[in-house]
Amino acid sequence: MPKLTIDGREVDVEAGLTILQACQKIGIEIPHFCYHERLSIAGNCRMCLVEMERAPKPVASCAMPVAEGMVIRTNTPKVQQMRRGVMEFLLINHPLDCPICDQGGECDLQDQAIGYGYDRSRYAENKRAVKDKYMGPLVKTIMTRCIHCTRCIRFITEVAGVPELGATGRGEDMEVGTYVEKALTSELSGNIIDLCPVGALTSAPYAFTARSWELRPTESVDVLDAVGSNIRVDTRGPEVMRVLPRVHEDVNEEWVSDKTRFAYDGLKRRRLDRPWVRRDGKLQPATWADAFAVVAQRLKDAGGKRVAAIAGDLADCESMLALKELMTRLRSPNLDCRQDGAKLDPTLRASYLFNTTIAGIERADACLLIGTDPRREAPVLNARLRKRACMGKFPIGVVGPAGDLTYDVQHLGEDPAVIQEIAAGTHPFAEILKQAKNPMLIVGQGALARADGAAILGLARRIAETCGMIGGEAGWNGFNVLHTAAARVGGLDLGFVPRKNGLDLEGILEGAGRGDIDVVYLLGADEIDMRRLGNAFVVYQGHHGDAGAARADVILPGAAYTEKNGTYVNTEGRVQNGRLAVYPPGEAREDWKILRALSDVLGKPLPYNTLGELRARLTKANPVFARVDAMQPAAWGEFGGDGPIERAPFVLPIDNFYLTDPISRASLTMARCSEIFITGELGKTGTDA
Repeated sequence: MPKLTIDGREVDVEAGLTILQACQKIGIEIPHFCYHERLSIAGNCRMCLVEMERAPKPVASCAMPVAEGMVIRTNTPKVQQMRRGVMEFLLINHPLDCPICDQGGECDLQDQAIGYGYDRSRYAENKRAVKDKYMGPLVKTIMTRCIHCTRCIRFITEVAGVPELGATGRGEDMEVGTYVEKALTSELSGNIIDLCPVGALTSAPYAFTARSWELRPTESVDVLDAVGSNIRVDTRGPEVMRVLPRVHEDVNEEWVSDKTRFAYDGLKRRRLDRPWVRRDGKLQPATWADAFAVVAQRLKDAGGKRVAAIAGDLADCESMLALKELMTRLRSPNLDCRQDGAKLDPTLRASYLFNTTIAGIERADACLLIGTDPRREAPVLNARLRKRACMGKFPIGVVGPAGDLTYDVQHLGEDPAVIQEIAAGTHPFAEILKQAKNPMLIVGQGALARADGAAILGLARRIAETCGMIGGEAGWNGFNVLHTAAARVGGLDLGFVPRKNGLDLEGILEGAGRGDIDVVYLLGADEIDMRRLGNAFVVYQGHHGDAGAARADVILPGAAYTEKNGTYVNTEGRVQNGRLAVYPPGEAREDWKILRALSDVLGKPLPYNTLGELRARLTKANPVFARVDAMQPAAWGEFGGDGPIERAPFVLPIDNFYLTDPISRASLTMARCSEIFITGELGKTGTDA
């Protein structure tokens, strides 16, 4: 380890670090704009200049590796003068937009100008002006503010893998843009807003709506996919104003998808804020007492086996446990949380988890994707796959529809027979997996939601066992299921699946169509084919007027994920807590409280009155809920089926990334993105900006 002296202190640091990183490790702050720990080094802002003994001129600390015997000075009068000079040059052409800039109050340039800048300007010439660039409906540009740090360019190229940003011109004529005017096509494009150290790139939907000091932050987790990205929900009064990422190295690092970041406007549109009861063929407003009375009477008349329950993709674990226990008291064995009909095995936890873990992807050295498109199903996880691919020596095979995943892959075909060949060891890619030290596979819902999903799950298990994915160093487990629903793993952990002689999703839909099921209770379930419910009496408990509410006979208004304290389990089995940021609108209530109140009306009260008591019950139902934000390896065993495989090609579960759930479907921002990127109705020019 090199030994160097920084401001009179002798320190030992790891080889390969830069001077700036070494200073950060011992608590010395070095101002910088272009440097970012997750991006390549550019060294072009010069704000991090320091003095180095025997160096003929100042050195950029972000780009200079440490070496034995270095003597560094970071806060001498000469260094302070250099910083004032660099800041003065940066501000030469920067407009005085602070009073109207959305970055005001959380701007690196503001902070560093106060801390390190000069108190006056000597520049009297005209300022340079730069035309704003069009980057799509999500990112607003004011390019005259740009200081050419190139963070946005490096992120889009290196992390997002969509090299659509770059710099043209030199010196004072340099401009950052998209070369040809077009919208950024990355599902992670919003992260460049956080990376921009000035106000050149800001959030278009958030523009001119609030100031940072007016907002109340709440730490929570995202539920719009199964990754469980850590987020911060900023609110003002009763309204969610924006959603930002929180750092969690093992889950989302510091990135979130555009849907996570921008779909929040859907939280205030098409909301259910009062109970409704269908009378004379029309939904009419009702009181809670009236709605409960109607539901209770129909449940009592139907009897146990003629009642069924389906949990939706955004349901929290507390509400699923409450509904499961209510169905138990009603003697109904018919319940399912697999809204897409995926043939997942609930009896063995390892069979439905992302066992490698998201952070564990970086340890893998070969990968097989089966019936999944992680770029659209889980963009943040896909960025981790790209990160590993960029390290080199990471062959990736894809069985399923071909697409641009932002990294090089070997497309092995769309025929499920390829999986059989790999499992039998006759396919060339099987040898690649066997030679790898830590191989992994990812099977998606596009493979498991088919009629032969159980057989495909069994084949995936055989591949994991025969290609060395189980065991290995440090208990390596390379078998992974990538879910698309935030509620799926939690529901399976709770056993929200058919009990003995009970009906699964397909059985419930068939039974309702035949008239064998009289009452169907939908807990936020909107992704099923409502036409197959026949004449069944439908109770919909949810927060948006989506497909389930349109079909319902009684609507019980629930709370969205930002309006309740809820527990969610992500695709890797990590238990995380979402927190209440604002209260539900109108007469809507938290979901578990609705079910607790309904159980009283039915005369079958559930045994908890507080969230603490319910969470204790949650832990009793499955001990995994006792360890929040901790990974617990699952035991390996036999799972999956051995039936015949259909020759129909795989179909991906998501055809429109921007409209996958009731919240995003209610969002005008996501509708705009869908028009531009999916349907192409508005094209990709600045005319729709």
